[in-house]
Amino acid sequence: MCRRWGGAFYGALTGEGFSIAGEDEITAYRSSEWAERAFCGTCGSNLWFKFLPTGNRSFHAGLFPDADSFEIEKEIFTDEKAGWGDMMGDHPRQTGEEVIAEAKAAGFTFD
Repeated sequence: MCRRWGGAFYGALTGEGFSIAGEDEITAYRSSEWAERAFCGTCGSNLWFKFLPTGNRSFHAGLFPDADSFEIEKEIFTDEKAGWGDMMGDHPRQTGEEVIAEAKAAGFTFD
């Protein structure tokens, strides 16, 4: 889904808190039973992914001018990445099966 949504992998930032301005220009849609994605209704930029069971959002890294100074926390769904999408560095990498198993172990369902 991420490559269809943004043309490549989904590079995202997470944080402790956030505020959103211009909410009247944001369009959000439910992309699955457990996820919501949002984009700007004016320019079309992708904005966030929201995991509905927790309400947690991750924001597209490209929205933030200093994003290039942050380290990669982890890669997920590595078994589904494009052949040209290798990321450098020593950080955790999880297959889709591992991500889903971890979420299920934490009590989430994907039905």
